[in-house]
Order: sequence, then C-alpha cells, then structure tokens
Amino acid sequence: MRPNPLRELHAAGRPALTGWLSIDSGYSAELIGSCGYDAVVVDLQHAPIYLDKAVSMLQALSATGAVPMARCAANQLFEINKLLDGGAYGIVCPLINTPEEAGRFVAACRYPPSGLRSYGPTRGLLYGGADYFEAADSTIVTLAMIETRQALSNLDAICAVPGLDGVLVGPGDLGIALGLGPSADWRSDPMAGALAGIRSAARRAGKMAGIVCMPVPFAQDMKHQGWDIVVVGSDSTFLRQGATAALSAVRAAG
Repeated sequence: MRPNPLRELHAAGRPALTGWLSIDSGYSAELIGSCGYDAVVVDLQHAPIYLDKAVSMLQALSATGAVPMARCAANQLFEINKLLDGGAYGIVCPLINTPEEAGRFVAACRYPPSGLRSYGPTRGLLYGGADYFEAADSTIVTLAMIETRQALSNLDAICAVPGLDGVLVGPGDLGIALGLGPSADWRSDPMAGALAGIRSAARRAGKMAGIVCMPVPFAQDMKHQGWDIVVVGSDSTFLRQGATAALSAVRAAG
C-alpha cells in the first residue's frame, strides 16, 4: 500500500505542514495540493463542501504530492466510510469530547476485528494499492479534534484510546470554550496553557499533536514549539487576503 508521509514525518520528528480547503472546487484543491504542503484537508464540517464534491477534491489532491485528508462533518460511520472509500488517507473528526466518542471514531476508520468499517474501498483501492485491506488500518491517520472544556478534562483518556493517531486543536472553538472568543491570543494564558497541555498529553501518549493556525505568525510559533501537524492557512483565506492586498495596492497608487 502507498505509504502515508504523515506517519513517516512523525517517526522522523518532523512537522507535517498542512493545507486546508474551504472552497468546493477540484481546481482549488489541485492548486493548494501543488504548493508543497505535506497534506491537505478537505473540510466538510464548516465549508460548503458535501460528499459528492469532496470525492472530486480528493481525486485532485491525489495528483499532487500532498496526502489527501478530510474533516468529516460529524462522528458518523456512514460519512467517514464514504470519505475513506473515496481515497482519504486521514480523517479529522470534530468535537471529540470523551474517550468513548474517540473510540467510536476510530472504529469507523478501522476494519473488523479492530473496528466497524465496511469493506468497499472503491477509490481507496485505486489510490492506496492492491493490498489496501491488509494495510489500511496501519496506514490511514485518525485525528480527534480537541476544542471544548469537556475534551480538555478528558484529554489523557482521549489520547490513550487505541488506534487514535493524534489530536488536532480547533483554536476558534477552544477559545470560545475558554471564554476568550474565536480569535484568542495563542501567546497568552489561558489559551497558551491549554495548548501546552494538549501538546504534552499527546506526547505522553506517543500520539501526534496538531493545530489549525490561520495567521502565519501563529503557524510559525507552533512549528517552533514542536507541534507535529501545523495547518498553515486555507484556500479561502489566501484568496481573500491576496485579492484584498492587490486591490488596496492599486487603489493606493492613485
């Protein structure tokens, strides 16, 4: 089966710099995937992207050097199975608050006897290879999002769930949960302390610690601190920032 570079990077102690897709376009996916990211996530939770479009975006990513990943809309077996069968090599699951929820997520990503995933990999077989069934469980990456007070209180138990490969921080929702709002300063407490605690818990469990960073300085700081997965911006953010900067420069020229 095709190797998963996220696992190789983690084993080597190197960060996986990851892109994020919020625009429902195969072309956008291909553009971002061709930028040199180690992995790119198709977002089905908040972006206007649904399963039919997600598969074409995963196809576009498959033609690039980036690992094709997806964030499911919810912890649901049917959607997670569809995304994996569509060729996702990693799944990000939002709002994991308890070890039981993390266990249910992992089970959706693993074949029996380890999990509940049904066999029918379609594109997964094309992208992964002929031995997909034998190697998928040890190749596909599972990341549980930590973004609530309940998740923080259950952090060690969540990280200890067998088959869970890591956690990914949603800083917007975490900031809201901490009473700071979605744009909380990652450099100040209580946000800084919460992030350090999440990273440490993942380390203790031997799991990947990831974080979504939209401002570039945020991503730079998290890379410096040793996070394993650092999400660096999104296609929609880059589009808006680039268009705004170009327009402002032309207006200012008189």
